[in-house]
Amino acid sequence: MRDPDVVVVGAGADGPAAAWKLANDHGLDVLVLEGGAWHGNKQWPKPHADAGGTVSTDPDDLDGKLLDEQFTHREADANDPTWGYLRVGPADHSRAPWFRNLHQNAFIWQISAVGGTSLHYFANHPRAYPYAINEQPHWPIDYEELVPYYQLNEENTSTQQAPMTGKEEVFIEGATNAGYPLIETKNVTETGWRPQANAVEVPGRQTATGEPLNSEYEGSFSYDDGFRGDTLVGDHFQGSSTPIDAPVRDKARKSSNVGYVPRALDTNKDATKGNVAIRPNAYVTDVETKEGFGSIEATGVTFRDSWSGQTQTVEADTIILAGGCIETPRLWLNAGLPDDGWVGKGLTTHWFDWVVGVYDEETIEDINPDMKHMDPYIGQNSAVRFDKPGVGGMEDIGMSPGLVSYADYLFSQAGYSFDTPVDPDEPWDTRGYVVGKELKRRMSNYRQTKALLILTDDLPRQDNGISLDNTFSDEHGAVPKVKWEPHPEDDAKRDELSRIAARIHKEAGAEHVHRCDWPPLLLHMQSSMRMGKVLDSNAEAKNVDRLFVADHSALANGLGGPNPTNSGQALALRTADRIADLYF
Repeated sequence: MRDPDVVVVGAGADGPAAAWKLANDHGLDVLVLEGGAWHGNKQWPKPHADAGGTVSTDPDDLDGKLLDEQFTHREADANDPTWGYLRVGPADHSRAPWFRNLHQNAFIWQISAVGGTSLHYFANHPRAYPYAINEQPHWPIDYEELVPYYQLNEENTSTQQAPMTGKEEVFIEGATNAGYPLIETKNVTETGWRPQANAVEVPGRQTATGEPLNSEYEGSFSYDDGFRGDTLVGDHFQGSSTPIDAPVRDKARKSSNVGYVPRALDTNKDATKGNVAIRPNAYVTDVETKEGFGSIEATGVTFRDSWSGQTQTVEADTIILAGGCIETPRLWLNAGLPDDGWVGKGLTTHWFDWVVGVYDEETIEDINPDMKHMDPYIGQNSAVRFDKPGVGGMEDIGMSPGLVSYADYLFSQAGYSFDTPVDPDEPWDTRGYVVGKELKRRMSNYRQTKALLILTDDLPRQDNGISLDNTFSDEHGAVPKVKWEPHPEDDAKRDELSRIAARIHKEAGAEHVHRCDWPPLLLHMQSSMRMGKVLDSNAEAKNVDRLFVADHSALANGLGGPNPTNSGQALALRTADRIADLYF
């Protein structure tokens, strides 16, 4: 595309949403540059082995069966952070992942590809707690202003109540017995439990060919045979190319490559709309500027082809940074743009923890007489949640075997569980790593084991964030240094939620409760370029005209605890409208 109106840097969860809105509603031409690979596109049939094409504008380039081949059901194929197809790094897997200097006991889990880290998510789409926006000094806009964009995003991503399986019924039993009520609103202001709002289409009562979908169904789960929606295979964290044989746009889980990329490319077939072009393997290394009236103004970007190494500059009227909470401030700082002390700072994440309950067969059978088990690998990864505005939330979790074993027993900052004393006043029976024969015994009990993920609130502090490592560079400039430490108030919130989780397990009849005590897992990252500090209420940079941020780094805080994808995309849709109003 020559002379785009807008260049978007990053095709992760939020960039394609902004691109679609700009082209579809405002008739603008948009070029999206993505540093990673593009899966399920016929121009890149082997995205990790050869360079393929340079740009895609045709929705017919998308191929669901090709995506089926590339996104396998073998969990290590996806989740290995060094060579898995879902990693942060160039598409060329003969090259190393992109390095982040992280000098602490912590783990960063992100993905570089069209779809970004939304390829690696459960599709949970709750909204932020209203208080986290209206009652904080960190947000320059009201919650009510975001509601229409939440509604639009939920429609575009098919967000709906997740279907319940055995593990959710056990959670609901515990939450109800503990005295927590059902929450019946999306705008949560009170404590209680509710079905998860997920961006996953669910099967109807019959297939597209009229065959009843019930316990007697013996047909295939292929789209070609009439199956629609999610097949409940529980592999959302590794890409989830289901139903098999479906076109990309009809895959059940609406990660950004499924939910927004086809919509954005569709605008190219409508003469009344703008055009969208997406170029993968294009890592942006600089933001071009010129002097304006008392300020500087963004005029374009320079990017590097990650296969050939060649660089190219493209000009545009407006630039949107959407590389995420680490790459967006890294680019800003490497480009030498003004730093008022908050660029990259104020990083928030959810101070996660993991509380496991082990149940006997009779207890589960009493709750689920029909199913008699709660296999963690059946159903959507997380289909029910608990919310406590002001503290945070938790959600029921089921994942593939290796990941769930790692999360249940092998990711801890507490030390070995046999060597870690437990305060008798605490509601868990053990805490820390589980290894050896005890680990094998607990893993073999997986059908009676349920995990709850803790998600705390977190407020931005200048000590946490992204800076440049001035001693080490790669081909894109100085690498990012990442630092996040919990505030004592965050620790207190995590402890409170962990005690509630243990109580829910006990009230459901768990015979043993284990708290993992995780170190920081940087997965839900927000606010490293936040509105109110680096950005104004339009999400435009305060110190650089025509430069906007439309990714989770623009969020002003940790949202109170709920998963951030719905809020990040809603804000990106709003930012697209603001750009059109201001400059076009």
